[in-house]
Amino acid sequence: MPNLGYDMSEGTVVSWLKQVGQAVERGEAIAEIETDKTTVEMESTAAGTLVEIVHDAGSVVDVGAVIGYLESSG
Repeated sequence: MPNLGYDMSEGTVVSWLKQVGQAVERGEAIAEIETDKTTVEMESTAAGTLVEIVHDAGSVVDVGAVIGYLESSG
């Protein structure tokens, strides 16, 4: 879970915009994350294939926790 605000300690996975097995480009939106103030699209920090979703939509997750795994394309 990325830190999307100064006082953010957790966020909610609203939805996944990519599914397991789909290719992801660096900078592409892959999930919607809700904080106590707003909902934002989370962008991938790497390119690859989404191989596992650890926290499904609706999950409340602490900042810094893994929410999904990408397998590198290179």
